[in-house]
Amino acid sequence: MNMNFNFFMNDVVRQAREEIVEAGYKELTTTEAVDETLAQKGTTLVMINSVCGCAGGIARPAAKYSLQYNKKPDQLVTVFAGQDKEATEKARSYFTGYAPSSPSFALLKDGKILTMIERHEIEGHEPIQVVEKLQQAFETYCEE
Repeated sequence: MNMNFNFFMNDVVRQAREEIVEAGYKELTTTEAVDETLAQKGTTLVMINSVCGCAGGIARPAAKYSLQYNKKPDQLVTVFAGQDKEATEKARSYFTGYAPSSPSFALLKDGKILTMIERHEIEGHEPIQVVEKLQQAFETYCEE
């Protein structure tokens, strides 16, 4: 039974990874990749992915559909909480003033946190509400 559960969880993780990569996000799986990416100039949206059923099932579609907007971040990246632990911890070190939260979104500019959409703003909301929050952040901080 334990082997079946592990197989199931690996499939859930794989699907969650694929869904966000197919939406156009680059996976960061090492601390070096996080530092290298977040050090670049411009705006970066970091999606902290998670296998959490309810919130993850809202966050991943919102991550995809929020990009149907005239203003977008220069970079779209993702780290996977609970899977790529060191990369996630490194990314969270850039989110000063915010507690660890997954799934969540962080918008940075030149490596500095601008705003964050935390799990409590995702869980229990409709995906369109999260899309609107993301697009509002893009409108405020991103260029066309």
